Amino acid sequence: MKKFSVKTIVATGIGAALFFVLGRFVAIPSGIPNTNISIQYGVLAFIAAVFGPIAGVLAGLIGHFFIDFSFGWGVWWSWVIASAFFGFMMGFVASKMKIDEGQFGKKDILIFNAAQIVCHLVAWVVIAPVLDILIYQEPANKVFLQGLVGAGINIVATAVIGTLLCVAYAAAIPKKGSLKEEE
Repeated sequence: MKKFSVKTIVATGIGAALFFVLGRFVAIPSGIPNTNISIQYGVLAFIAAVFGPIAGVLAGLIGHFFIDFSFGWGVWWSWVIASAFFGFMMGFVASKMKIDEGQFGKKDILIFNAAQIVCHLVAWVVIAPVLDILIYQEPANKVFLQGLVGAGINIVATAVIGTLLCVAYAAAIPKKGSLKEEE
C-alpha cells in the first residue's frame, strides 16, 4: 500500500479539487432527486489506483463534502461516507496492480472494473441508503432508488473515464530498460 507522503498529500488535494469541480460543475440532473450524471468517480478511481487508498479515501471524503457544502443543502454524510469508501476500496484493490510501473493490461482492466462495480454497488446500494435511513430517517424506497441510479451512473462513468485514465497513465510511464545510453 502507498504510504502517507508528500506525494499522497498533493494527490489528495488535486483529487479532491477535481472531484469537487467535476461533481459540482459538470453534473447533469438524472431525473431522480439529488442524483446527477457526472464523471468524478472515474477520476476518483484513477487517483486511488495511482496514489493508493489514503489518497482515495481523503479525495472522496473532502471532494464530496465540498460538493454538498457548496449546494447549500448541508453536508449529506451518508453519501460523503459512501464516496470515501469507494475511494479507499479502489485504492486498496489497485494497490496490488503495478499501474505506477506502466502496467495496466487486459487483466488489470478486468480486475479494476470488477472491483469498481462491486465497490459502487456496496457504496450506493448499501452504505448510502442505509445511512440515509438511519441518520436522516429518509424513506427507504426513495433512497434505494437514488442508490441504484447513482450506482449505475457511477459504474458507467468509472468504466469509461477511470479505465481510460489508467490506460493512458500506464502507457505514459517509461518501461524499465526502455531508456538506453547512446554511445
